[in-house]
Amino acid sequence: VQLQASGGGSVQTGGSLRLSCAVSGLNLDDYNIAWFRQAPGKEREGISCIASSDGAKYYAKSAKGRFTISRDSAKNTVYLQMNDLKPEDTAVYYCAAGKIIYYLLTHILPDVGKKSDLGDVDYWGRGTLVTVSS
Repeated sequence: VQLQASGGGSVQTGGSLRLSCAVSGLNLDDYNIAWFRQAPGKEREGISCIASSDGAKYYAKSAKGRFTISRDSAKNTVYLQMNDLKPEDTAVYYCAAGKIIYYLLTHILPDVGKKSDLGDVDYWGRGTLVTVSS
């Protein structure tokens, strides 16, 4: 199984980037895919998730209204379109796959429940760096 994140880069405040997560070795119909990010000195933070069952989309408060998650089943790829980027969006972005969506959603939606252990997520990809300058 491999999750390959790409599309990071350096942009100015207000700019846009589209991240891609190319998935191999598992089917998007079976695994929920989420995007996380980690800024220097901070915890890994859940940003968005797309459900395997019905394509439902979930967003953290920090991402809602600016970021859009989508998937292309034919390409087995999940995207994160990020608009109106801010310096606080600077981080390494990771995509992750999980059979049990609950474990992913605890990192994205505070009301779901106590954050699960990141080790409960089945697969992680290597990150891609996003830098937003003011």
